[in-house]
Amino acid sequence: MNAPLVVATSIDWAAVRADFPLLTRLVHGKPLVYLDSANTGQKPASVIETVDDFYRRHNANVSRAVHALGSEATESYEAARGKLARHLNVRSDDLVLCSGTTFAINLVAYSWALPRLQPGDAILLTRMEHHANIVPWQLIAERTGAKIKVAEITPDGTLDLDALYAAMTSDVKVFGVAHVSNVLGTINPVREICREARRRGIVTVVDGSQALPHMAVDIPSIGCDFYAFTGHKMCGPTGTGALWARKEHLAVMPPFLGGGEMIKEVRFDGTVFNDPPHRFEAGTPNIAGHIGLGAAVDYLDALGMANVAAREAELLAHLLEEMRQIDGLRIIGTAKDKAAVVSFLVEGAHAHDLATLLDLEGVAVRSGHHCAHPLMQFFGVAATCRASLAFYNTHAEIEAFVAALLKVRRLLG
Repeated sequence: MNAPLVVATSIDWAAVRADFPLLTRLVHGKPLVYLDSANTGQKPASVIETVDDFYRRHNANVSRAVHALGSEATESYEAARGKLARHLNVRSDDLVLCSGTTFAINLVAYSWALPRLQPGDAILLTRMEHHANIVPWQLIAERTGAKIKVAEITPDGTLDLDALYAAMTSDVKVFGVAHVSNVLGTINPVREICREARRRGIVTVVDGSQALPHMAVDIPSIGCDFYAFTGHKMCGPTGTGALWARKEHLAVMPPFLGGGEMIKEVRFDGTVFNDPPHRFEAGTPNIAGHIGLGAAVDYLDALGMANVAAREAELLAHLLEEMRQIDGLRIIGTAKDKAAVVSFLVEGAHAHDLATLLDLEGVAVRSGHHCAHPLMQFFGVAATCRASLAFYNTHAEIEAFVAALLKVRRLLG
């Protein structure tokens, strides 16, 4: 295992970067500058090796066989659940393993909300939500007669908390909020927000996809009802993630999908369902992926999320300082409390053209609406470029990105 090098309270970030094989490659003959970690995080060798080892030495289905391979697979899979639970300071039997945030929020929408909402009820969402925390609620609203209410933001990309709390009226039954905006980088005060919602009897669903890669997350201290996240953004494999839910919710939620593993007994005249969380884990899961996610949690825990947050804050400060010196560049989202995500536009350049030309310089940024159409509409733009940092980036890469941006700026006139 290529573990990060930790010396007392200091970290050799060059040694950490060396743990990520993909970061050594060339793109168009130039060193890769990967600034798209908000889209997906790169994987350390320990995660890659863990997945490889599972398929080479332990591959079997979970919870279905008593032979050695089946026992090994099940033990490793459930161990990964335990690692995630400890990382989030929750009980492992309150953690449903799934393909990621999109599945997790759909599970809440269809299993918790659909049986409960009715005409006249409201679902409150914020302007900055990812489509994964909008579209499922629209589908539920159509089926139940509930309505969608929107909590607006301020021009700097922060939630208008006074307006948000005013919108928490008696008709609101559920509230969805991003812990960290995938476009703006805004870190929302979810602990305070969930406290206010709880006082009003509103169930809270927090999208933690962009929070877990950047900071320590202690779910009990947040006080939410549901917390969803994706593994591939936190150095784990794609197709992994989980939903945490309060035990009292899981106990009364019907299954979302039916099939193997989520049952205790099946007869043609009825089925006895399994206990949570297995009730919500029908079929063969992404076994290797979740075991790999467990290895990613090991990696991040060894590094220390406080160290990750400090490193990324340092890189973000450098990036913002450099970008603000570029004429005609507009940063979208300038909240004071911000993760290492920067959306931007350059005067006279379409975001896709800008990203394409940056790619020719070896720089990978994302362009588009970032699955946040309502947020783009608020700022009056069709798309932005987004540079997103991780702890494995370097100050030299920031300078290379800015140099490439200046070169592209000149080419575009």
